[in-house]
Amino acid sequence: MKNSFELNRRTMLGTMLAGLAAPASILAQDAAPAAAADDAPKLPPTGPIIGDPRVRGPFPILSTPFLENGEVDYEVLAKSAKFVDWAQCHGMIWPQAGDAVDLLTKEEKMKGMTVLAETMKGRKAALCLGVNGKNTADMLDYARHAESLEPTAIISRPPDEGQTEDDLYEYWRELMKIVHRPVIIQTSGGTKFKGKAPSVKLLIQLGEESEFFGYVKEETGPIEGRMKELVAAKPKIKRVMSAMGGFKWLQHMRIGCEGLVTERAVYADILGNIQRAYDAGDFMRATALFSKFTLMVNFEGSLRGMSLYMWQKRGVFKNTLSRHYGKENSVPEKPIVSPRNLTDYEKEECDMRLEFLASDFRDGIICPNLD
Repeated sequence: MKNSFELNRRTMLGTMLAGLAAPASILAQDAAPAAAADDAPKLPPTGPIIGDPRVRGPFPILSTPFLENGEVDYEVLAKSAKFVDWAQCHGMIWPQAGDAVDLLTKEEKMKGMTVLAETMKGRKAALCLGVNGKNTADMLDYARHAESLEPTAIISRPPDEGQTEDDLYEYWRELMKIVHRPVIIQTSGGTKFKGKAPSVKLLIQLGEESEFFGYVKEETGPIEGRMKELVAAKPKIKRVMSAMGGFKWLQHMRIGCEGLVTERAVYADILGNIQRAYDAGDFMRATALFSKFTLMVNFEGSLRGMSLYMWQKRGVFKNTLSRHYGKENSVPEKPIVSPRNLTDYEKEECDMRLEFLASDFRDGIICPNLD
C-alpha cells in the first residue's frame, strides 16, 4: 500500500496534467460549440515551406544500443528506427550527438548507417545520417558512404580540428561537392571541437551557394537572436531547427523554427503530435502536449540514463548498457560497458510520469509490436 505522501503526490501530478490537457480535449469534442474553438488562442500560421518538405518537423536522434559484450546491437538499432516510423514522427538521425557516438569506431558507424538505410526502405519517416570527422578527409569518408545509401538528408557538425571560420567554410565546401540531398548544419561541435561556432553570415553564404545547404540545427548562443537572423534570411536559409533537448521548442516555433533535433526519440509519437498540433494552429493542444513532454524529460538527466530505461519500457531496448570513456576522456582500446541501474524511486517516478503521458502516444500504446 502506498503511503499518504505518495498518493497525494500522484493525485497532485495527475490533477496538474489533467488541467493542462483538458483544454485540448474539450476543443476536440464534436459537440463543443463553434465559438469555443473560434475564441481559443491560436499559434501563428506557418509560412510557405522552403526547401525539401521532408526535412521538417521533429528529427529525434536515435540512441545507440549495446550487447553484453560491448558491441553495437544493430538489431535493436534497426528496431528503434522502426519505432520512430511507427510513431508517425517526421524523421530520425544517427549517428550524432554525444550519446556514446564518439566511442564508436568508423566501421561501426558505417555499418549502422547501412543497417538503417536498409531498414527504412519503403517506410515513411525520413532518415538523416550524421557525417562528422576530426578533419575534412575523415568527414568525407562518412559522407561518401552516406551519399551512397541515399538517405533523405545528412547532418554535419564542425570538425574536431577546425579553428577558424575559414576552416569551417572549406570543410563544408568539400562536403558540398559530393552530396545531392539536404545538409543540416549543427552549429555546435563535438566534445573535441575548440573553435568558434559558424557565424550566421557563413550559414547564409553556404545556403546561397547550394540548394542543399541552408538547413540549420541552431544550438549556439545567443540562440534566439541567431534564430531570428536565420529566419529573416529565407529563402537562402531553408530550415531552422531547435535543439538543446527540446526544452525551448515551442518558444522557438514562434520565432520561426520548423523542426527539432533532440535525443528524445523514445517520445517520437509525442513530438510528432506537437508538430501536427502547431501546424493546425491549435495552441492549446500543442501547449498541453509540450507541457507533458517536458515534465517527462526534465527528470531524466543523462541521455544514457533514465532514457534507456524508457526505451526498455516501450519494448525496444533489451538493456540500459552504455559505453564509457577511459582516463581523461580517452577512448579505451576495448569497450568499457556497464548498465545504468536505476533506484526503485527513479523507476517508480519514471513509471508514474510515463503513465500520464501514455494516452498521447500513438493509439495510446506504450509498447508497440514492431515485428
